Amino acid sequence: MGDISAKTNLADLKSTPNLYAIGAFENLKGEIQIFNSESFNTFVQDSALAFDKTFDKKATLLVWAQVEEWTSIEIPKDITTLNELESFVSAAALKNNIDTTKPFPFLIDATAQSFDWHVINWKDGDRVHTHAKHVNSGLKGTQTDTKVELLGFYSTSHHAIFTHHTTNMHIHVKSASPTIAGHLDGLVLGNGGVLRVPEG
Repeated sequence: MGDISAKTNLADLKSTPNLYAIGAFENLKGEIQIFNSESFNTFVQDSALAFDKTFDKKATLLVWAQVEEWTSIEIPKDITTLNELESFVSAAALKNNIDTTKPFPFLIDATAQSFDWHVINWKDGDRVHTHAKHVNSGLKGTQTDTKVELLGFYSTSHHAIFTHHTTNMHIHVKSASPTIAGHLDGLVLGNGGVLRVPEG
């Protein structure tokens, strides 16, 4: 509806253990990615990517969960695209007694043959929202042959809420360094990887 004001304060989650979260800063001025209660949030500063390791900002969108234990599953080498990955995540979750009619988080450790990313920096006053604008507002890029950690949330019932209307997944990425962190737009996996889902 064009309302990109703050909806929650990250400070309220600062002491939450085993926290995994993705989202966007208030007014769509950066991306949120929190891995096991450690912040790797990013924003655009002087036309460059900058990290914010604090919990000092507010969010207009935030999806989060607490996961103490994960189950690791090998990703077959023939799984390379996001569409293939979505099917694999769903099937693997079902095999591990996860109710896929309810939202759940997942992690992936892999080497990406390539991945596309963006960090949003929304134009002040713009109230017309499209997927293309979200991808192109701010910084974006493509990395190749990079070790990555992906944090995603899977849901069949949150299209256009926290997933795009064409997918059941919303995924953020950080490189192992990390030098890049933000929203994942495209992915080609290389040589499989490891999927982690909450222990059933």
